[in-house]
Amino acid sequence: MTIEWSYTSHHNLGVLSLAGYLGADAVHRFTGAIGWVQARGTGPVILDLTELRGWSAAGQLAVAQAARQLHSDGRRLELAGIPADGSLVPDGTHPPVPVHRDLPTALATHQDPVGDGRGWCTDEWPGTHTSTDPCLIQAMHSNEPSKEEP
Repeated sequence: MTIEWSYTSHHNLGVLSLAGYLGADAVHRFTGAIGWVQARGTGPVILDLTELRGWSAAGQLAVAQAARQLHSDGRRLELAGIPADGSLVPDGTHPPVPVHRDLPTALATHQDPVGDGRGWCTDEWPGTHTSTDPCLIQAMHSNEPSKEEP
């Protein structure tokens, strides 16, 4: 089992949402998503875990590594809607990671930023696709970027 992800850019903020299970077999895909986010945004990154069914110790370590990676770029990682099976256990090697109850609460701490209309997601991102769905603006195919639509 792996993860699917969706990223939406906001003014000086990004939201990376995960769905599925963040286990050892999904760490590579998650790391790729973090790289994608780093290349396409600025400011803090809210990792929305609302649709995540769970995460293993390897998944939690990957999140801690992402916090370090973003921190080295002058950015902060924040968590929203952590899985019910646990929370990120600080290991003392990563910067502080704020944890929010859910995505609306996390966005409210940033004065509810408005998205800039740019988004990306993996092919199997769950949900109904509508004209406002960021996945229709940009799609990811096998982790390779598609051509931008006007």
